[in-house]
Amino acid sequence: MGKVLVIGAGGVGTVVVSKMASLPEVFTEIMLASRTKSKCDAIAARIGGNRVQTAQVNADDVPQLVKLIKSYQPDIVVNVALPYQDLHIMDACLETGVAYLDTANYEPLEEAKYEYSWQWAYQERYEKAGLTAILGCGFDPGVTSVYTSYAAKHHFDELHYLDIVDCNAGDHGKPFATNFNPEINIREVTQNGKYWENGKWVTTKPHEIHKPLNYPEIGPKESYLIYHEELESLVKNYPTLKRARFWMTFGQEYLTHLRVIQNIGMAGIEPIMFEGREIVPIQFLKAVLPDPGELGENYTGQTSIGCRIKGVKDGKERTYYVYNNCSHQAAYAETGAQGVSYTTGVPAAIGTMMYLKGLWKKPGVYNVEEFDPDPFMAELTRLGLPWVELHDTDLEF
Repeated sequence: MGKVLVIGAGGVGTVVVSKMASLPEVFTEIMLASRTKSKCDAIAARIGGNRVQTAQVNADDVPQLVKLIKSYQPDIVVNVALPYQDLHIMDACLETGVAYLDTANYEPLEEAKYEYSWQWAYQERYEKAGLTAILGCGFDPGVTSVYTSYAAKHHFDELHYLDIVDCNAGDHGKPFATNFNPEINIREVTQNGKYWENGKWVTTKPHEIHKPLNYPEIGPKESYLIYHEELESLVKNYPTLKRARFWMTFGQEYLTHLRVIQNIGMAGIEPIMFEGREIVPIQFLKAVLPDPGELGENYTGQTSIGCRIKGVKDGKERTYYVYNNCSHQAAYAETGAQGVSYTTGVPAAIGTMMYLKGLWKKPGVYNVEEFDPDPFMAELTRLGLPWVELHDTDLEF
């Protein structure tokens, strides 16, 4: 049915191509490309069956990207590289006339700030070119946005309150490690918190607001209010929302390490001189921390991510909780990657499928909640991320 180029050979890229390779009726040809071709080759060898071709590309180099895309001629490019590279890849897709999909929004290398404005600015160019760009098709953002869209379509006339809750109750056995790219992860969780209330953004200090929340099959976990990118698009696309927040769990040991990393300057993003050359502290830190793509083998426990929504249906106040729990061990057994990579990679493969089937295909730049959620939700269950619905229950608002 379709030919796909996947850029990025970390844990998420591993899951994306593994899922795609298992669906030859949809993904007829697959290429995996990254800066380090040997990583792509190892993933392709693990999958086997000559299902995955590989290539080397520097995703910071638009001419290199254009050359590869023109040579391979995919129907869509799936970006699971670094968020810094989103605009480069979007530019290359525009130049070559190919659709685009990613899992995380753009942030500039020199500033720990991420927002959709840079990518939304491509709307007119993609529309004029007749190309589709699908933004934020991981789990959060991604599935959480589709959950919200599904709730609005089937269970509410108006959405009023939204809490996205993200719990990782797993144990990888390391003193300190991040579940995805350390540089991106640390930049994300050390920023100020931010949430939407009564038509405006409210800013908090990092980890200032926290409370225990109960997660299915896991129990109570201390949860911290942080800013997360899907809030920006969801409050735009669902203007009846009076409040929208994002909560994530962190263990005390993780937070202690994080404070030390910040206090000694290792979370810095400004270059410093070291032995006659410039280095960026957080990039050096990334080099010495465990590779998130290699955490899976001994990872136990599970994740629990979902949306808790309160709103009105037929004049009555209703509540709705939709979530998925994902086992790290089951994810590793299937794909060789841990649960956080799995929950991001599977939705990216499904979103690509939605495009190739013509279900999510229209000229312009769109967040996933702007498409029909129903076929996507059906594939979530089929492809390993089953979801559970709870109606009119305590949402701990």
